[in-house]
Amino acid sequence: MNDIYQKYARLLVNHCLELKKDDKFLIASSYLAEDLLKEIYREALRVGAHPEFRVSLNGVEKILYECASEEQLKYVSPTLTCTVENFDALLTVVAPFNLKELQNVDRSKKQTVSIAKMGLTKTLIERWRKGELNWTLCVFPTDAAAQECGMSRSEYEDFVYSACLLDEDDPVGKWREVEQRQQRIVDYLNGKSMIRFAGNDIDISFSAEGRKWINCAGKRNMPDGEVFTSPVEDSVNGRVRFSYPGIYMGEEVEDITLEVKDGEVVKWDARKGKELLDSILEVPGAKRFGEAAVGTNKAITRFTKSMLFDEKIGGTIHMAIGSAPPITGGKNESSVHWDMLADMSEGGQIYADGELVYENGEFVI
Repeated sequence: MNDIYQKYARLLVNHCLELKKDDKFLIASSYLAEDLLKEIYREALRVGAHPEFRVSLNGVEKILYECASEEQLKYVSPTLTCTVENFDALLTVVAPFNLKELQNVDRSKKQTVSIAKMGLTKTLIERWRKGELNWTLCVFPTDAAAQECGMSRSEYEDFVYSACLLDEDDPVGKWREVEQRQQRIVDYLNGKSMIRFAGNDIDISFSAEGRKWINCAGKRNMPDGEVFTSPVEDSVNGRVRFSYPGIYMGEEVEDITLEVKDGEVVKWDARKGKELLDSILEVPGAKRFGEAAVGTNKAITRFTKSMLFDEKIGGTIHMAIGSAPPITGGKNESSVHWDMLADMSEGGQIYADGELVYENGEFVI
């Protein structure tokens, strides 16, 4: 297993984060990822960076929601603020103890914490846009994550490492090939204006004029594999049914259908969890779309209830209600960013300015 951790560490340090000599580098995770964290630390030292750790304990987040006052929930750590404002690279290695731990926590408390951190998120994105900060999110396989996906620990390890292309002799080289292949797609789409997604219970269109399509090939997420943009805010029209469950703050909403007119969700339904959907759509900015994307990673072969993997599934699209990534030119602001996923592998089509560019889960340009 040490060999796979070494390959993973090299991929994260050299491709995802592109660490350099003297970079101030924070690694955040739980102690369950100890073996991988040591290899990341070793690789970071090799390139001359200055790595530090922030390691979490089991159950601490639940204690916060049980015991904290509203003032404490709104508190933003000065240590975290200093990190976002001054470090050169941030890596979060998700290594969960219990994915259901916060399932029964009051939804409004989670929202309070999310809103409190919006300023830090803006700072992080602004520094990244200026080339001052790199960050990456990845996963270390744990029993809790494997159980959530209905896999054994060893099956889940194989799934994660395959999705990250760590079963290849040269994962860094393979991700660079993905980057080159997807760049041809985004270069083409960046010359188009009107985009239409069509498929089973899907017929929705939007303008991407003046917006930028982004090539995702391992620099922010690992695994990766998608291209995305932000729709012009008032341009989205049509109807879309998301065939995969929507996961938000640890809760599931099944069979979400949205009807959209002039950029705003005007009618919605869900077979399960509609109460959560209702409450999220009440949040300012959540009735407009911040993102439209196409997943391209064929190594991700199943739905796992983790959008880090699921939104990358080859042969799917996803659209996010709420905040828009500023890198695309999107302007919608919200404390919500909720990705919703639909299968396009059987009969799905994408048109750009009326031209068929994608069919049955594959780009045809």
